[in-house]
Amino acid sequence: MKKPATNWQIEFFADSDGLNPVIEFINTLPAEERVKIRNQLRLLQEFGIQLGMPQARPLTAHKPLWELRPMPNRLIYVAMTGRRFVVLHAFKKKSQKTPPKEIRIAEKRYEILLEREK
Repeated sequence: MKKPATNWQIEFFADSDGLNPVIEFINTLPAEERVKIRNQLRLLQEFGIQLGMPQARPLTAHKPLWELRPMPNRLIYVAMTGRRFVVLHAFKKKSQKTPPKEIRIAEKRYEILLEREK
């Protein structure tokens, strides 16, 4: 994988009260899981949309959502214009498939994000 010339920017979804549910989730995790997430985010920042399996994969039935995969957690994110990603949702994955409830949360936050950026 060729390293791009400039890094991508990573942002985290904030709700209307300015609270950041993704950061709040990450802060509740044990240190070793936080380190895994930090490392995966660093790779995403460095390689951008070129980052693939096993670190990242598209949620193909739910375009344009992607899933960052720092075991046992998942971060659902989207690529935006201006070489930036917005992490919409994070959760602990407990089953083989990504639960529809978790995807719905990310989709709702993506809709909110698009409204804000109009």
